[in-house]
Formats: sequence, structure tokens, C-alpha cells
Amino acid sequence: MSKLDVLVMPKVHPLYVAALKAVHTVHEYNPADTAALVGVAPRIVGLAAGGESVVPGALISQLPQLKVLSVFGVGYDGIDVPTAIARGIPVTHTPDVLTDDVADLAMGLTLSVARNIPQADQHVRTGQWPQGPMRLGRKVSGSRMGIVGLGRIGSAIAKRAQAFGMSVAYTTRTERPGSGFAYYPTATALAAHVDFLVVITPGGQGTKHLINADVLKALGPQGYLINVARGSVVDEAALVQALSDGSIAGAGLDVFADEPNVPQALWGMPNVVLTPHMASATHQTRQAMADLAFANMQAGLSGQPLLTPVPECKAQMGL
Repeated sequence: MSKLDVLVMPKVHPLYVAALKAVHTVHEYNPADTAALVGVAPRIVGLAAGGESVVPGALISQLPQLKVLSVFGVGYDGIDVPTAIARGIPVTHTPDVLTDDVADLAMGLTLSVARNIPQADQHVRTGQWPQGPMRLGRKVSGSRMGIVGLGRIGSAIAKRAQAFGMSVAYTTRTERPGSGFAYYPTATALAAHVDFLVVITPGGQGTKHLINADVLKALGPQGYLINVARGSVVDEAALVQALSDGSIAGAGLDVFADEPNVPQALWGMPNVVLTPHMASATHQTRQAMADLAFANMQAGLSGQPLLTPVPECKAQMGL
């Protein structure tokens, strides 16, 4: 394939960018320099984005020859998919390849916050052990896990929870009778019946603040929140309040509302474990994501079947 012009959004993973640069002419988008886009916009045929990228309809409309928008990441709530579909431009993402890593971290956060693992590490490193033992943790095996969103990753988390002897329940927009797990129609109802509430639902306006003060109150002072979904799904102010006043026991958080800015109120809380949106951050998975994103880009530019179009494109464009 001859070199084509591709536009890359800011902060797209270097592995994906390197693959694109090997075969295409890559232009890096700078939202502060709109003039730079004017000259190349008519030549842009591919747009590469990351899971955290914001691609508004206005930008898509500036690219008259755009053929495909390929996202490095499973989430794509910052992409104006309806505008792309209206233009006949498919949007792709990278599901499946990061399922195991995200599920692994969900369990890692569950164990870390319940068993005080980060705090225990510091207890030893800072020489506190001779002065006395660590505070007791909460047993994970045999407890109850509730999963908000039983998709690919949610199902993988459930499998891991079962290996710990945990009972599993879930909530989704539509009940899944074949799952074998107890179903609750709302997050509030689910929270009232579990010890650990794991959030792994897509972001966007449809799920914004799905986990609110009422859900946290239902989770209760013995319950823990684990979020490996999107920061927007949780009402962060309500969560800080619930953690501060003991409305819930603790939280394990990989995502936040205004990344990379994490509320300072969370920094010093001993009942919180914080990670920097790293659920899929392993060498193996990042490479697999880059390979899939690149393959989707190449397929879209060459008119071949796309490997992993987003669900909306499958439904409305027949992909």
C-alpha cells in the first residue's frame, strides 16, 4: 500500500504510532494549532485515536476524505460515533485483547484494598513493623461480588471471583438468563447484596454517575467499590464523601473523572488503593492492542472487512 496521510490524536500509544509511521505519512493533531490542519485535512484518509481521545464531530467534518477511525483502546466514549456513521466512516476499537489484563487488575485491586497490601508494604519499608502489627484486613475468599456490566471483561472478572470461592451477582441493562449468576435490575439493588461492587460498564452520558450516593449508601459500611471502567461512571464527590464518613469500607480505583488529576482528598486515605489507569498496561497487551488498531486501520484504508468495529457501526452500518 502506498503511503497515505493519517492523522494521529494526542497521546496515542507509541507502539501504534510507530506502526503507522512505518507505512504512512503521519500528521500529529494539535488542537491548539488549527491552522496546521487546514493544509493537510483534504488528504487525511485515516484517523488514529486512543481510548481517552476526544474526537468531536467538528473535527470529523473537517476531513472530507476520511475512510476509517481506528481507536487504540476498548473505550471510545470521547468519539462522536453518530457523526462518523452519518458520514459513512466506520469506527473501530480493540476489545478482547485486553480482557484478561483488566480482569486481573480488578481482582488485584480487590485483594489490595481488602488485605491492605500497599499499606502493608509501606509498614515494612518504613520500619513500622517492630512497633506493632498491621491492622486486620477483610477476607476476600467466600465473600460476595457484584459486577456492574457483565460483558467480556465483566464475565472474566466473574470467572476469577469464582476461583476465590466468591458468589457472583450482576446488573446490566438487559438480564442475561444464561449467565448462571443472580441478576439485579439496578446498581443500587445489587450494591445492597454484595461485599465488593466492581464497575466495568462503558463510559459516556448513558452511564454518567451511575454509581451515585444512593448506590454507595446501599453498599454500606462493610462494602468496597472497585472501579476499572471509566471515572465518569462514579460520582467522585459522592465517593470521597462516602469514604470520608465511613459510608463504605474502602475503594480500589484505576480510573478517575479528570485524569490524570486525582482528588487530593483520596491521596491520604488508608482505605483506598489508587492506580494510574493501568488495567491493560502490560507489554504483551499493549502490543496486541497496537497490532489490532493498526490492522483495523489498514483494513479500513484498503476496503477490506474490519476486524473489530464498535457495536454501533455493526448495527447501523451492517459491518
